[in-house]
Amino acid sequence: MNPSWKRILLPVAGVAVLALVGYYAWQRMHSAGPGEGFIRSNGRIEATEIDIAARQGGRLQDVLVREGDFVQKDQVLAHLQTDSLIAQRDEARAQLAQAKTAVATAVAQVAAREGDRQSAVAAIAKQESLLTAARAKYTRSAKLAEQGMWPRQELDNDLASLKSAEAATTAARAQAGAAQAAVDAARSQVAGAQAAVTAGEAALARAETYVDDSTLKAPRPGRVQYRVANVGEIVPAGGKVLNMVDPSDVYMTFFLPATVAGTVGIGSEVRIVLDAAPQYVIPARVSFVSATAQFTPRTVETASEREKLMFRVRGQIDRDLLLKHLNQVKTGLPGVAWMRIDASREWPSSLAVKLPE
Repeated sequence: MNPSWKRILLPVAGVAVLALVGYYAWQRMHSAGPGEGFIRSNGRIEATEIDIAARQGGRLQDVLVREGDFVQKDQVLAHLQTDSLIAQRDEARAQLAQAKTAVATAVAQVAAREGDRQSAVAAIAKQESLLTAARAKYTRSAKLAEQGMWPRQELDNDLASLKSAEAATTAARAQAGAAQAAVDAARSQVAGAQAAVTAGEAALARAETYVDDSTLKAPRPGRVQYRVANVGEIVPAGGKVLNMVDPSDVYMTFFLPATVAGTVGIGSEVRIVLDAAPQYVIPARVSFVSATAQFTPRTVETASEREKLMFRVRGQIDRDLLLKHLNQVKTGLPGVAWMRIDASREWPSSLAVKLPE
């Protein structure tokens, strides 16, 4: 054969072989699918993420866990230095003690002023009694003087005694009013001191909360995903120290076209096949269907599919199932979500639930 023909035929033959292999592979994949009544969509395994952050800024003292560790709820994960916070707490305690002492002093002042008021009230009663007697004596003296039976000097003396009794009664009443005002002022001081106690208790509670918050704890069981800050670094208020995921709250997010999403209800069955473990079929159920359509992300669909509006769907894996396989749960894994859009069809054997032992 002419060498020039060989140079032409060999590439053509190679292309033909590749086309045949591709067609054969496509046929196998197509034949392996469940057929009509089912739809697939690419997705990625996700989990609820929790950021462990500092409520108050401070220097990171230690981190007690490593990336990948499983932790339990309320397990201590890290500490911030608390020297300044403890000082603030001690100051708040001292101020609260001072405020309580002020309350006791104010209460004692109320008791003292109340005693003065009672003495003033008694003095009023005494002066009013003397005033009554002086008025009666002057009235008798005046009648006798009119009849010429009482000396004028005595009448004047009785009148002077009456005026003195009236003045003393007025003074006693004024003193009682002043005593009542002093009682009211003392009671106001008690109220102010009690308000200071309330404020001191709140300040102490806040300081103690800040001290407690310097101990970072896991809010729920999970796995430490990565460390954000290192020991010795200054962590600002709200600054992240660790990130953890809850491997018992895992789902796959995928996208469905509008023609299908409209028929998908919460609780619909989903079968998940991960690229990393195609031998397993993981059951799930729809827990969320987006109320609005969107363009699918580039990492999920092809360019032609992105031109269509799709609905985001979440397939939630059963919590009890996840708890049985916590060590095998991984997030970020890509895979395929299969859904049955024809309820009359049975799941094929290739999508029968199959889980690791």
